Amino acid sequence: MTSSDASLTHLSSSGEANMVDVGEKTATSREATAEGRVVMALETFKLVEAGDAKKGDVLGTARLAGIMAAKRTHELIPLCHQLLLSKVSVELTPDSSLPGVVVTATARTTGPTGVEMEALTAVSVACLTIYDMTKAVDRGMRIDGVRLVAKSGGRSGDFRVEEFS
Repeated sequence: MTSSDASLTHLSSSGEANMVDVGEKTATSREATAEGRVVMALETFKLVEAGDAKKGDVLGTARLAGIMAAKRTHELIPLCHQLLLSKVSVELTPDSSLPGVVVTATARTTGPTGVEMEALTAVSVACLTIYDMTKAVDRGMRIDGVRLVAKSGGRSGDFRVEEFS
């Protein structure tokens, strides 16, 4: 689907926000993967990679925060449906070429609507957790490139970006 083919399904004909009725849609297996990065100073990267941050295990805590966030997406994004997630995984990969951490999250469900927002929320909160746990040593970090990289299932079919890291 291109932007010229799309319509904003969360807006009524008069422009009011509303929740899309997915009650008549077929439940299918759905999966979405998102990614993002936290770019930081080399010294901060070394602390994170070594597990020496004063607040504790940055990567382990960020993984748990991302999983918890995915499960609460419907509470954070006003028009999202509450989903029964069958799987959420969050991978955190230290990358010295950034330097920083690449965060990848995958969410799965069987249902009438997709899990893109859950994957994106997991990545966003994991990145924010990395920032929170290391900001005392590096306030100049930046969170970059949060995006959907793949989805499958549902009426709109499969999607995958060409340059998926």
